[in-house]
Amino acid sequence: MNGDWLIRGRDGRLGVYTTRDDSVWCRAERHPGGDWLPWRKVGGDQRLHPVLAVGRGADRYAHLVAWRPTTGDEAGLVHSTHFRAHLAALDWLPIGHPDKKGPRTGRPAVAVDADGRAYVFVGNRGKGVHTVNQKVRGGWNAWHDLKGSKVHEELVAVTGESGFVELYGTSPAGIVRWLQEEPGARPVMADPVPVRVEPGTLAALPTSKEHTTLFYADPEGMLYAWRPDGDPAALLAAAGPGPVSAVRCVLDGHDCTLLAQRSASGRVAFAAYPTERESAGLWWTESGPRLPAGSRVAVTEDAEGRVVAATLTPDGELRVARQKDEPGLALSAWQTV
Repeated sequence: MNGDWLIRGRDGRLGVYTTRDDSVWCRAERHPGGDWLPWRKVGGDQRLHPVLAVGRGADRYAHLVAWRPTTGDEAGLVHSTHFRAHLAALDWLPIGHPDKKGPRTGRPAVAVDADGRAYVFVGNRGKGVHTVNQKVRGGWNAWHDLKGSKVHEELVAVTGESGFVELYGTSPAGIVRWLQEEPGARPVMADPVPVRVEPGTLAALPTSKEHTTLFYADPEGMLYAWRPDGDPAALLAAAGPGPVSAVRCVLDGHDCTLLAQRSASGRVAFAAYPTERESAGLWWTESGPRLPAGSRVAVTEDAEGRVVAATLTPDGELRVARQKDEPGLALSAWQTV
């Protein structure tokens, strides 16, 4: 999975996405805050590789991107739009290959601009990055080489509060990034961030109209936050491997950034601090049952502005905990749904 696999749709329902049995599957709430409908397959019966990217626009439609096998050991990327998590998604439509043809080259990432156009990013055969984006009136533009060198395959795409699309990755040079400068334009490469970063730990969260905050761990396991207006800020030791899930939320009347991660003990660890005030300090608090290796953790806000945390095990067991009407981050008991 790449992107926010737990999302709130336009109608306020929460939905989750996962891959299994050569397909993409989705579950959604029956109504906002209610029980959950059964798993259903997304986008028809096409066979897919077990790699999925999810992006969500300001209209809260989900854009899904995956690889599918074509001929021999070759593959191509496909795209589908999901307007409501409880409804059937559009069929998968082919959008091509960064090298025109060949085997799959990396994990795709997708972001959606302020006008609802999807931008798909994926590593190419030469360890650079290619992109393709939707046209205003339907269809797709041609693939475009964004350049780059020795870029790790795990890319992070996000849409800033400005509505512009941003792309981040890691390489021996540190964090590499591409930023959109005007509506409809392709992102262009910006100066890299020369930091020591462990591949596979990068996450991004828009934290103001001006800035997106990047979170990453160094090879020793220290978690950092970085924005273009300053130096990296050491936060605390990462609770476990992989990237954190992050969301902005209101806690006790304050704009806060909440981080969640599967800890080394297997439980979910939470840490929060005032948004863009890393110097205030933060610490991990663990919650819920121990989860098996490979479990995913996500946090978002529901239609009423309450924090919702979800975990998904490799065998598809979904658990959810919701913020209670109490001071601080008090969560209800974790429920298997």
